[in-house]
Amino acid sequence: MLKKSYICSENVYYNTYKMHKLPSPLVSFIPLLVLIALLSIVISAFGSDALSGPGQIALLLGSAICVFIGMVFYKVKWEDFENVLVNNIKGVSSALVILLIIGALSASWMLSGIVPTLITYGVHLIHPSVFLASACVICILVSVMTGSSWTTIATIGIALMGIGEAQGFSEGWIAGAIISGAYFGDKISPLSETTVLASSVTKTPLFKHIRFMMITTVPSITITLIIFLIAGFCHQSADAGHIIDVGSILEQRFNITPWLLIVPVVTGILIVKKVPSIITLFLSTTMAVIMAYIFQPDILHTLGAGNKHETFRGIMTMLTSSTALEMNNEMVNELVSTRGMGGMMGTIWLILCSMSFGAAMTAGGMLKSITNMFIHHMKRTVSVISSTVGSGLFLNIALADQYISIMLTGSIFRKTYEEKGYDSCVLSRTIEDSVTVTSVLVPWNSCGLTQSTVLNVSTFTYMPYCFFNYLSPLMSIAVAAIGYKILRVKKKADAAENVPAEA
Repeated sequence: MLKKSYICSENVYYNTYKMHKLPSPLVSFIPLLVLIALLSIVISAFGSDALSGPGQIALLLGSAICVFIGMVFYKVKWEDFENVLVNNIKGVSSALVILLIIGALSASWMLSGIVPTLITYGVHLIHPSVFLASACVICILVSVMTGSSWTTIATIGIALMGIGEAQGFSEGWIAGAIISGAYFGDKISPLSETTVLASSVTKTPLFKHIRFMMITTVPSITITLIIFLIAGFCHQSADAGHIIDVGSILEQRFNITPWLLIVPVVTGILIVKKVPSIITLFLSTTMAVIMAYIFQPDILHTLGAGNKHETFRGIMTMLTSSTALEMNNEMVNELVSTRGMGGMMGTIWLILCSMSFGAAMTAGGMLKSITNMFIHHMKRTVSVISSTVGSGLFLNIALADQYISIMLTGSIFRKTYEEKGYDSCVLSRTIEDSVTVTSVLVPWNSCGLTQSTVLNVSTFTYMPYCFFNYLSPLMSIAVAAIGYKILRVKKKADAAENVPAEA
């Protein structure tokens, strides 16, 4: 039987359960093993489309296994599963709203010309001797602006692969630079789904999460860029004549102007001023819409063609629906295509199904049983962080998807971090350091599978050159070892400040 208690945190109530008998670790791993098997089959059958529905079904079937074991063998009531599910979804409800706004913002930044402007200015700066570092920086800019490593790699990444190969670089080095830059943005951009998910599952304010990640992210990307600079200067380059092609094509369709950079600058100021994330994203989207109206009226007319209110219709289409502009170049066509708010529904669907699996594992006592295994040797800060990193890597390998791994790592360790007095941003940062950036290094993970296919480079070929992706988890452990900025929350009710913890 279960004794139910409620803990209030930031006005959100979560169920916790004390069970007289927890399932054994062996039993607790059964749903995970079933899920791994199902996801393996799904990925094999559907490839990059695995998360367009089949993956969600696998999650629900895994949840059903949890419920069956809990109700039949451990007398867990259905109401307990339902209550945990409701409270889990309630806890990420604001994140779902943020995701919808992000869909609108990403589309408006692209079609207003903000992202094309950044790309155009970026590709004009490329020189063969600094190509690798420049490729990384360009992917950083695009991924930070779009919040998507997948979009960055599938668009500008493909162009950079061609440029790099023309200059005589090996495909491993080129892909490593592209992926390092793209996953930097995927990790720290407020537009990134993984950034929002990691902050929400740990109950950490979005921009606090991003600021705290800079402690490990900046050193990791700095070392990465230095490596690429050295490699570039040591390389004998070939002809770079077609470097400006992408920029030229964009200039033919978009009004490229420095005035468009006002939007990212103002957005950065709002982030620094700690304006609530929903307000910041809404204002940024609004500014982008205004810029689209001023600088890209032809595009809005194209989107709203056939209607007497074509400008208004174009704006609404831009914000809510998938769009595609004809750029007379297949790669650039893909680059400027957008998904809008409607494109976020697949991610929201995945989150809801992931929450179902996590709720079933929690109410059935299985997460607690697995957690006990991980926390047995967690005595000092470095062992806590190392265990979290190891868990995140294991789930990335076992579950083959970064979203599911983020959700489960947060669910497994959140309570432990709270009990040990760590600020939630310590957990959210460690999750991003260990899960988000390493998913692309696993050949059968949805990220590794997609990027190797898009770039036409084997995962094992580019893996040694993705310096940022494996420096990040190592940096997380290193920071914990020296005890720098490992924040603890004072236990007194009136405590208002965080203090550094000892390693």
